[in-house]
Amino acid sequence: MVLKISDECICCGACEPECPNDAISQGDPTFVIDPAKCTECKGHFDEPQCVPVCPVDCIHKG
Repeated sequence: MVLKISDECICCGACEPECPNDAISQGDPTFVIDPAKCTECKGHFDEPQCVPVCPVDCIHKG
């Protein structure tokens, strides 16, 4: 299961540069995670890198 960004996203952009797979991009109206690219950072890190940098805690398993 991949991560998703909820409607609470404030479009701050903090998550985008943290993704090692380039799976996060600006959508309309919020940022989105491409499920084909998201690995939840497995193989790179012990935990998803986007989750701890989100100031509004809007990134969750989908």
